Amino acid sequence: MSLKSKIEIDYQSSLKSKDKSKISTYRLILSSIKDLEILNRAGPQKKETDDDDIKQLIKKMIKQRNESISIYKQNNRKDLLAVEENEVAILSTYLPKQLGEDETKNICQKIVADTNSQSIKDMGKVMGVLKKNYSDNIDFSKAGAILKDILNNK
Repeated sequence: MSLKSKIEIDYQSSLKSKDKSKISTYRLILSSIKDLEILNRAGPQKKETDDDDIKQLIKKMIKQRNESISIYKQNNRKDLLAVEENEVAILSTYLPKQLGEDETKNICQKIVADTNSQSIKDMGKVMGVLKKNYSDNIDFSKAGAILKDILNNK
């Protein structure tokens, strides 16, 4: 079953249960997927929208929500904060489990050692290996900060 089908089924069940917060979140997701499909059909490199495209879209949506969450925390807007956190929780269910900070650090250290990276100049090489092997499981903003720390201290 494709990721889009799973989202549509969850949307239908939220409609039946009349869960307003889930309904609005699923509508946002499906609307964004529809926009992505239109973009993929009309662009110069026409292609079908696949699960990887949808995962990238969901990651982008989570990143946007996390930025909003940090702003709402700074401004003490608990009402809006709860809405955004709920959306992140729903969106996260469609992505593979993200690795924690300790696991990410261990993987980064291993790849730095395996690629024989010595300085911050080698960061692109290490990030390339990370993206190739762990694109679904690692938060690259965290990984970038960890890699900078590791490579600057070599």
